[in-house]
Amino acid sequence: MNVAGAELWLLAEKAIYWPAERALLVADAHFGKAAVYRALGQPVPHGTTASNLALLDRLLARHDCRELIFLGDFLHGPAAQGSATLEAVAAWRAGHPGLRIILIRGNHDHHAGDPPASLAMEVANEPMLRGPLALRHEPAPHPTHHVLAGHLHPVYLLTGRGRQRLRLPCYCLGEQVTLLPAFGAFTGGFAVQRKPGMRLVLAAPEGVFALP
Repeated sequence: MNVAGAELWLLAEKAIYWPAERALLVADAHFGKAAVYRALGQPVPHGTTASNLALLDRLLARHDCRELIFLGDFLHGPAAQGSATLEAVAAWRAGHPGLRIILIRGNHDHHAGDPPASLAMEVANEPMLRGPLALRHEPAPHPTHHVLAGHLHPVYLLTGRGRQRLRLPCYCLGEQVTLLPAFGAFTGGFAVQRKPGMRLVLAAPEGVFALP
C-alpha cells in the first residue's frame, strides 16, 4: 500500500514492513503487561511474551530486515524491569545480534524507563523523521510528514446476522496519520468508527482485508 509515497506492507501479524528501508515496524508490544497484572492478583494468560517473540522471529525470517522499530510502549511498566519477561527478551535479542533495534518512546516507556543497555536498543523521543514519514507513538499530525503511530490499539467490530460479532485489529489510514494495531498479545483494543477520508484495513488470521 502506498502511504505518502512510501510502499508499506500491512501485515496480518499487526506489523508493517517497509521494504525500501528494510524495516519492520511494530507498535504497543507492552512486554511485561501480563506479569504486572498477575502480580496484582488478576487472572491473566501466561505465555504472551513467548508468543510475541516467536511472532517477531517469524516476521524477521520472512522479510529482509536490517531494522526493527518499536513505535512506543515496548515495556508496560516499571515492574517489567528486571523481570523474567526481560530475561526472555534478552535471550531473544542474543539471537539477533546484527539487527538494529530502535524504540521511539511512548507514554508507557516514559513511566517504565528505558530498556536495559544489555538489549542494545537505540532509544529516541518522538517523532523520528524517515523519508516521507514521521514515526511516533502518539497519533498527532506532523506539519510536513505523514505520521505512523500506535497508542490507541485500534480494532473494528464486524457485525453479522443476529448477535454475530467479530472484533479484529485494524490499520486506520487517514490523510495525515496512519494508526497501527497493537502488536502485543495482551493489550486490549479501542473500537474505531469509520470517518470521511479514513481507510480501514483489518488484520485477520487469514490475511489483511480493506473495508470497501
